[in-house]
Formats: sequence, structure tokens, C-alpha cells
Amino acid sequence: MAQPVFVFLQMEFPWLLGPSEGRYLMRSEQGGDAEHVVVFETLATGPADDARRGPRRGALRRMSLLDRPREATPAPAEVSTTRVTVIDPVSLSAEHQARAWLDDLDAPRYVQDGADVVNRVIQLHRVASADPYVREVSPAQAIVIRAGWGEGEQVADGRWLHARELRPPDTGRGRGARRLGGSRARTAALRPQERLAAMLGARNDGLLCEELALRARLDLDHGRRELAALELQGALRAAVEELAREQRQDLTLRLSELQQLRAGVEEQAGAALDRGEAQVDEEVVRHALERLEAALRARTAPGFSLR
Repeated sequence: MAQPVFVFLQMEFPWLLGPSEGRYLMRSEQGGDAEHVVVFETLATGPADDARRGPRRGALRRMSLLDRPREATPAPAEVSTTRVTVIDPVSLSAEHQARAWLDDLDAPRYVQDGADVVNRVIQLHRVASADPYVREVSPAQAIVIRAGWGEGEQVADGRWLHARELRPPDTGRGRGARRLGGSRARTAALRPQERLAAMLGARNDGLLCEELALRARLDLDHGRRELAALELQGALRAAVEELAREQRQDLTLRLSELQQLRAGVEEQAGAALDRGEAQVDEEVVRHALERLEAALRARTAPGFSLR
């Protein structure tokens, strides 16, 4: 009799994600059936081969000709990677069903949905451990992404009967990038390298609202509407004050728009704290955040003021 098989998504990341090694069951309600089994494994890897070789042969030859002392090249430290496997706890009765599943797989959506599950575990671990440095992951950061199937204990140990490598979703920067026109338009507007140089040289300052808006975007993209509403409340308050202080005529209409959006966001933040029957309206939060992001892009598009 054929053994049932379980389908899975597996990703490997070149750092420790946070949760300890083991199997985690995810339920949407207390006492309900498990919706996902998430397995975290730590893998030790050695330094890259190129790094082990040290200086190139030509460089050593030139050093010898100049009669200079040969400097020691420290060996790269070993790094640990994390393999995380998201398993569907509902089994399939035969491999031909698993093959049909893989053939019909919407890979970009499946990868993003799997990353959302992983990020939910990571976010809960961050809260449980009170460790602010634990961070979510993006599929684009993975060393490898696989989808496939195997027997129960097999996939729980990170192994499989069959697997296929998948590409990460081509979204630029999470789900927000798809809605906002992709990473190229964003990069063209913000010119991050130019601005970074200005900020490092104390010729340009970041705004408080920018960091708050980024945090709101991260939480909204991962379905944490309550947190996004509260962070956006602070971001809009800071943005109105900070942008008004700059007295930019080209931002007058955008500033007025942000002021008008504050009341709706305040209401959603109140609903987030109430945790009663009123629920946060995601579309209100999303629209206000997108308008704030647009204002901040417009602020940096002309260039950066030098002091």
C-alpha cells in the first residue's frame, strides 16, 4: 500500500532566523486543526572556496618582486544557515496527485504565501523573546527555494521524494512594490545611494516619519493591520509637522492631503486598540500609507538640500 505524501515549500537563508530548531504547528484558532507545520533547521557551512584561497597568485608575485612582507589573510569565519520547511498537514494519497499539484502550481503566489507563514512564526518569536533584532525575511533573500513532496517524517527532516527549485517572486520589494509601480520607479525617485552619501556626510537628515512609514509598510504587507494602523498614526502626525517645517511649495497639496487623511487613520488606530467588534479597515490604512509614501518620494525626487 502506497504511503501518503505531503507537499511542502522549503527555503534556505544565510543567517539564523530566530526560532529554535524544531517543528511548529500553526492554528488559526485555539483547539482547531493545524493549518501548517513549519520546521526550522540550522545548517553549519564552511567559508566560501574563493575566500579560502586568499590573495590571487598575481598579487603574491608582485609582493615578492617588491620584497614586501607577505600579509596573512584571515580565513573567513564559518556561517550558519537556516532551512525552513512549510508543510501542508493534509496528505495526498498518491504521488500522481502530488505531480499534478506541482505541475499546476502558481509558483510566485505559493512562494509568497509560504514566506508569509514563515514570517508569522518569526514575528511571534520576536514578541515572545522580546528581541527587536529578529527580522522578517523576503523570498529574494533565500539561497534556494524548493517545492515538492515526500513522506511525513521525511519532509519533517528536510528531505523529500521529489522537489523542484523555484524562483522568488519578481516583485521588487515585497507586495508594496507591486502596488506602487515596482522597484525601478521607486529607485529612480529616491536615488538611495546619492541620499545615503548625503546623510552619511551630515548634509541631509532622515525624517522620523520615514522610519515609521517603513514599519507600517512592513506590518501591512504581512497582514498585521492593527500594528500598521498605530504606526501610520504616528507617521502621519510626524509627517505633517516635519514637511510643514520644510516650507516646500511643491509639497503644499500633498501636505494638505496628508492632513485630511489623519482623521480616518486616527479612527483606525482607535479600532486597533479597542479590539472589540470594530475592526481595522485595511483599505483606509493602505490608501493613507500609499499617499504618505508618494509624498515622501516627491520630497526626495528633486534632490537633496545641502547644509
